[in-house]
Amino acid sequence: MKTLFASVAAIAASATFAFAGDQYIDGTGFAVSGYDVVAYFGLEQSPVGTAQLEAVPGNQNITAEYNGATFAFSTEANRDLFLEEPAKYAPQFDGHCAYGVSKGGKVPANPNLWRIVDGKLYLNITKNVVGFWEEDIPQNISLADGNWSGLEPKEASTRAIPSFSSAAPLK
Repeated sequence: MKTLFASVAAIAASATFAFAGDQYIDGTGFAVSGYDVVAYFGLEQSPVGTAQLEAVPGNQNITAEYNGATFAFSTEANRDLFLEEPAKYAPQFDGHCAYGVSKGGKVPANPNLWRIVDGKLYLNITKNVVGFWEEDIPQNISLADGNWSGLEPKEASTRAIPSFSSAAPLK
C-alpha cells in the first residue's frame, strides 16, 4: 500500500511539473516586474470600479525563486512568508492578465492593476481591461480557470506591458 501511495504521489508531482508554464517576466528580469507579491495582501483594496493602490516595489537583493522566475521582496519577512507558501502569494495564471486568460489569451499584466479575490492575486493588462474584468469578476475567473489548462503549457508572453514603464521599480 505504501508503494502504491508513493507511486501515485510521484506521478502527481511529475505531472504538475510537466505542465507548469513559464512565469511572465518583463525587461526587469523579475516576476511581476519586481514588485513584492506578498505586500499586495497587506494593501487596502479599493472598491470595484476605482483604482487600486500602487504595488510595493521589491528589493533586488531580497529574492526567491519560484516557477522558473525570480521574485523580489521589499522585506526579508515578506520573502520568508513567500517561501513558506509561494503558491499562496504568486499571481494567478503565472502573472499573465486574468481577463486575457478568460478570453483565451496569454498576455502580460501590469503589476499596478491588481485585485485579490478569495485570497488569490489577479493582475490585468490595462485600465480598460480592468473595467471589463470588474463587470463580472466571478464569471471571468471561472472562464479563466477553464481556459488555463490549455494555455499554461504554452510559452510565456514576450509582449511588453502597454502603458507601463518597468524602469527600475526595484530598490
